[in-house]
Amino acid sequence: MKYRTLGLSQIIVSEIGFGGWQLANPVWGMQDADEALRMVQVARDAGCNFFDTAPGYSEGRSEDLLGRALKNVRGQVVLCSKFGHTAEGETNFDIAALRPAVAASLRRLQTDYLDVLLVHNPPAALMDGNRTALYGELERLKKEGWLRCYGVSLDSGCDLAQVVATTGSGVIEVLFNAFHQEPLTAFAGAQKKGVGLIAKVPLDSGWLSGKYRSDSRFDGVRDRWTPEVITRRAALVKQFADLVPPGLSLSHAALRYVLAQPELSTVIPGAKSTGQVLDNIAAGNAALLPETVRAIRALWERELKMAPLPW
Repeated sequence: MKYRTLGLSQIIVSEIGFGGWQLANPVWGMQDADEALRMVQVARDAGCNFFDTAPGYSEGRSEDLLGRALKNVRGQVVLCSKFGHTAEGETNFDIAALRPAVAASLRRLQTDYLDVLLVHNPPAALMDGNRTALYGELERLKKEGWLRCYGVSLDSGCDLAQVVATTGSGVIEVLFNAFHQEPLTAFAGAQKKGVGLIAKVPLDSGWLSGKYRSDSRFDGVRDRWTPEVITRRAALVKQFADLVPPGLSLSHAALRYVLAQPELSTVIPGAKSTGQVLDNIAAGNAALLPETVRAIRALWERELKMAPLPW
């Protein structure tokens, strides 16, 4: 495992992190608690130290399981959780809800501080620090020792640039993968300000693993895709596969493309089994050739820059 620094925070994170959305989550196919705990242990044994979660992931079970798995090695891991979507399935970004929400996350995670707290996909008004007092309250929590740094989980380069320019955020989690590269336009500005970047959805919800086709059928969170979007994604996957060197899996190529961006600190693929955890981590064993990186960038420029996919 290789490691990078999370912006100017001096927090050292594994290049391949652990995305906790799928952990014991019925939306993705329920795992039992023992299997979920094994996944976390396997990740730890392979050198992963960055664990991303949220209260809204599986009604708090993701945080609870990570707390159980990591409480005895708390000083050796980096815990990132979120605010805005509750364990009860509600959305609440009110400043008055912040401290109680963080306190509840700390209880579930069995810790007295968070390394990172992210405002979880907030509405547009909360992306602008000049229009809200929320970031001032986050700064107070940081000074009081509740968290080491804070920021936002978001989807676009425009929002990324605004958060960097108008808030004291030290970390931003951003949707970035071979099919969603628009945020790259704001990476340099974030790096200049010393903001650490976390890449989420690096496999495009599974498409960049190569396991879906135009005739695939979806339920749960993936039923958001229309037949037209499915057909287009399948065609793009074929184009992506043509760029992948022989002997390299699509998922490893996709993760290595994300890691080829020097401004990024870590990437957080999800997993539903210990085998997937190990496969994700193995992607960090080597880098893509520069010509492959350029070809994947060119695919996005040609096919997606002016006609982006919905996530």
